[in-house]
Amino acid sequence: MNAKASSTEIFIEGLHKSFNDNHVLNGVDLEIKCNAIVAIVGGSGCGKTVLLNHILGLLDPDRGCVRVADHDQKGQPLVDLADLDDNQLAHIHMHWGVVFQNNALFSGSVYDNIALWLSEVKNLEDDEIEPIARKVLDAVALPSDGDFLNLDVHNMSGGMAKRLGLARALAMNPKVIFYDEPTTGLDPTSAAQVHDLIVATHDELRDAGHSRTTLIITHDKDLLSRLRPRTVMMHEGKVFFDGSLDEFKQSESSKIRPYFDLMPTLHQGNKSSGG
Repeated sequence: MNAKASSTEIFIEGLHKSFNDNHVLNGVDLEIKCNAIVAIVGGSGCGKTVLLNHILGLLDPDRGCVRVADHDQKGQPLVDLADLDDNQLAHIHMHWGVVFQNNALFSGSVYDNIALWLSEVKNLEDDEIEPIARKVLDAVALPSDGDFLNLDVHNMSGGMAKRLGLARALAMNPKVIFYDEPTTGLDPTSAAQVHDLIVATHDELRDAGHSRTTLIITHDKDLLSRLRPRTVMMHEGKVFFDGSLDEFKQSESSKIRPYFDLMPTLHQGNKSSGG
């Protein structure tokens, strides 16, 4: 179904998901426009990560649907993920980048991590990949010399690994970037650098007349203050709040206020569960 306008990047309607008797998503409705910066927040267990996995096509809903823009088609019509085979889904993913909470770096070198998707998905050769690798490393303020390209990723700090994860996502020149807890576990200086990189990455394509959409799952108050995104709060498997950051911060809701006050603790302690 392609009823929505092409200015929509993601359209979610009546999304339900249960695992045995655990009802995680209970009718999520959400529309994300192209070029938007959207932060999804909410306490652990509220359904944030399960929602993200449905958007990425990693989970099938029990009921409802997820439609996403098909950037390979004229007008970028919305397509239902449930109607796509593996090959069609792979073409959708070519236009997406994902920065995982725990970085999800592969064993091997910095170059290996950047090159894998470019080689496997875009069928590029090494002489085409190396300039891209150097460019994206420069973009995230990492060294781009031969020694660094050959560095084993296990020898990197947490902040460097997070930036490499972003560089790997950028290498695909994505139209949409998804971040799952991008600053969890980082010291304040490294977190601030990631905040700035997310902004720069979102704005990167504007000079060329294109747009990029950014979706972030986070508990990071400082990140919200820096980006000032549209803020969506999940609660009990539904969208409880959807509005500006100022409206979110000023809300006296009995659900929002306690969560907002608890965000710093969740941000520091939530190193393995995105909710």
